[in-house]
Amino acid sequence: MASSPLTEATIGTYLCADGLTSGMEGLHLAKYPFLKDAAEHVKDQGVTLDDLLEHQAFRQARARGKARVIDALEDGIVRLRPMGTAEEQLEEILSYPMARMFVSSVGDKFLTRRYALAEGVAMCERLERERSDIVEEVAYQLGVPVTTDVDESDELTVRMHFSDYLRFTSRMRSKEWKLVNTEVKDGHVTLNQVKFARVMQQALQDRIEAELPLPVTDSIVRALGDDLRELKDRTAIKRDQFKAEDFGKVSVENFPPCMKHLIGMAQAGENIPHSGRFALTAFLHHVGLSSDEILALYATSPDFDQSKTKYQVDHITGETSGTEYTPPECSTMKSYGICYEPDSLCNHPKEYVKHPLSYYRIKNLPPRKAGPSPSPSSISPSPAGPQ
Repeated sequence: MASSPLTEATIGTYLCADGLTSGMEGLHLAKYPFLKDAAEHVKDQGVTLDDLLEHQAFRQARARGKARVIDALEDGIVRLRPMGTAEEQLEEILSYPMARMFVSSVGDKFLTRRYALAEGVAMCERLERERSDIVEEVAYQLGVPVTTDVDESDELTVRMHFSDYLRFTSRMRSKEWKLVNTEVKDGHVTLNQVKFARVMQQALQDRIEAELPLPVTDSIVRALGDDLRELKDRTAIKRDQFKAEDFGKVSVENFPPCMKHLIGMAQAGENIPHSGRFALTAFLHHVGLSSDEILALYATSPDFDQSKTKYQVDHITGETSGTEYTPPECSTMKSYGICYEPDSLCNHPKEYVKHPLSYYRIKNLPPRKAGPSPSPSSISPSPAGPQ
């Protein structure tokens, strides 16, 4: 590389944030490469960032780092690779800082969210089956001190402080995550291993989103070369997957900004607030999407449950409730905090845009001839159902 050499310390920046070390074995470091112990392991191996980016010995680690990002984009989870040998384990550990460099170099918020979600989901799946000491150590290095025990059914349980529980479950929509539905004793909640793994998924997802993008030098961008260009192209394609042609005759370009934003959240795998899901589902139903098409939109949500989501969609669209709900008016959307980035049409004094469906209908009107503006009654949607 033409730039000045990168130091050994630099690679730790791309491996993980600050944390505490303990001494985990190589296989577990490969399964959880975001831990501080993984950075220490790489340092002990004498691998520098220059080595990782350029040396032929690490070409597989570079390829695996790219694959992590592609997994995130396409599948929403980082898939496990064979890690039976020490060499394979080191490659897996090194693929993590490579992936973070790729994501940081692309510099796209959509990709950052997709990648954070995918790493979180992958860790969740692995943590669900781990022994107690690994569960405790992973949690500790993510900043969540816990204790474990075994219940009467010989199942692992995890005890954590309620404040940590609230910190990571506040954006989870399902009622089961509400603190009032969880037993609190002496300031702590006790969860089964599967539920605790889901909480840790959110902890890792939040951490990665907060850390990325990291600073990248021109020399790093040059070293990533064609692989980086490919990932930028893949990201753009994936981000645009909900354009008009994907919704058949429905033109997403004519959606109001609030609905575009909510679709973007769903596309990125973010948890959408209940009010936002209601508004988006009702809107998409009224502009012509089927229940199955709406259901597919939510499939990347971290808490996606097909049966529950289908029940909610069918209720809002009237398939099971007998009532076809309409989305809230703009004033209600504002009070819910889901009126995002209103544009010139939203704020136009003569267009009578008081409802997301009014916006969409105005956008789909043929070009107007000179004359008076349409009356509010001609473009206003039917009254909304119960919220």
